[in-house]
Amino acid sequence: MHAAAFNWCRQFASDEALDVLDLGGRYVNGSCHPHFPAARFTILDIAPGAGVDIVADAATWVPDEARWDVVLINEVFEHTPDGKTICRTAFDALRPGGRVIITCGGPGRAEHSGHDGGPLKPGEYYGNVDPEELGVWLQEAGFTEGCTYYAEKPADTYGWGVKP
Repeated sequence: MHAAAFNWCRQFASDEALDVLDLGGRYVNGSCHPHFPAARFTILDIAPGAGVDIVADAATWVPDEARWDVVLINEVFEHTPDGKTICRTAFDALRPGGRVIITCGGPGRAEHSGHDGGPLKPGEYYGNVDPEELGVWLQEAGFTEGCTYYAEKPADTYGWGVKP
């Protein structure tokens, strides 16, 4: 996670003992976990790695219950064609009143690998996310409060939503 995305997530920081689900949270180049120092994290990722609790595709994974206070989806959506479906996964995983926090590559961000941040691997998907598109995904998933935002430098799309 680059510095601008990390800093944007700071506005949601909490010292509460929250249950946080991090979709795509395998450590590649940082995370916003330091903004939630008392949180209990569950990390789901498509690949095994340090700290990963559940190895699964967030687009097809079905949470056994809505039990998380926060779902993080940071620097994931540009690496999958299934962002809309993953927004629904986040909605289903959240308790009522829970919040999703999203950062991803926006229009103009340079392509990079979701495996290691380097060049794309053969056959690897990459597609930047327009903030309006993210807003539609959040609304269609059922989130009522929230917003999306585009930062021209460093070409990021940010978003958040609240489950009613």
